[in-house]
Amino acid sequence: MTVGRVRAEASGQVRTHESHKAEPSRRYRVDLRGRCALVLALLFGMLTAAQSATLPAGITLDQPLRQGQLVVGHTEAGARVSVDQRNLRVDAQGRFVFGLARDQRRISLCVRLAADTRARCAGLAVAARDYAIERVSGLPPATVTPDPEEQARIARENALIAQARERDEPRSDFLLPWVRPAQGRISGVYGSQRILNGEPRSPHLGLDIAAPTGTQIRAPAPGVVTLVHPGMLLSGQTVIVDHGHGVNSVYIHMSRTDVQQGQVLKTGDPIGAIGMTGRASGPHLHWGLNWFEVKLDPALVAP
Repeated sequence: MTVGRVRAEASGQVRTHESHKAEPSRRYRVDLRGRCALVLALLFGMLTAAQSATLPAGITLDQPLRQGQLVVGHTEAGARVSVDQRNLRVDAQGRFVFGLARDQRRISLCVRLAADTRARCAGLAVAARDYAIERVSGLPPATVTPDPEEQARIARENALIAQARERDEPRSDFLLPWVRPAQGRISGVYGSQRILNGEPRSPHLGLDIAAPTGTQIRAPAPGVVTLVHPGMLLSGQTVIVDHGHGVNSVYIHMSRTDVQQGQVLKTGDPIGAIGMTGRASGPHLHWGLNWFEVKLDPALVAP
């Protein structure tokens, strides 16, 4: 073997050895770039999520955004606020209120301050809740599936309730601390899926308080009585109280009513008595809370 070949082979061996040493370095650089890109993507995703969960500047909320919640907010006087393109009443102190439905997942919240040229909006997530399954058996079949005549009556009575719930008065009675309207065992909770005689029905959208017939029902917050009905097919003796800004409460299945339409109530004033009028399987108060047509969880305002 000549010296030149030895040198050439030696040179080739050196080049080969150097190329093997360089390969891991290139892989490391590629891997490092990939990891950096992944970290940046994660950081961008976290930033985007954080931004989507941030309230528009100029707004604060007193309650968390969760299904069934009545939410009180604050902004500056004269500001315009909307939720899902629905304009809210804002009082002279900058207070407003809205409600979140049982199955609501997101809202669009917008505010336009007096100095703004356009509204500031944010898409916000609504925390989901787990709901119980409630089974009620032994009901007469006619009470589970009304006949056509009864369905027509129910529609007429529901129209009366809807009309009472359309009010948007400047009262701010909803701001005061709420108390429960009666004492007794909690026999039904908000959001539970009702299965009547084995058939799935609409969710239960209120709080049921079971107690002996005649147990006093009292106003849980100040308000004005907007509906008194002596006997609806489903709800029996029924009372609705308006608390301002679209917030209203309903009391049904009562054995008697102690109020008149238009009457102004203070917290603790008598409304009526627990009973089982309408379609009820036992004496109890069904206490409902609404923001306009949106049914809310009363237990969240009066734990």
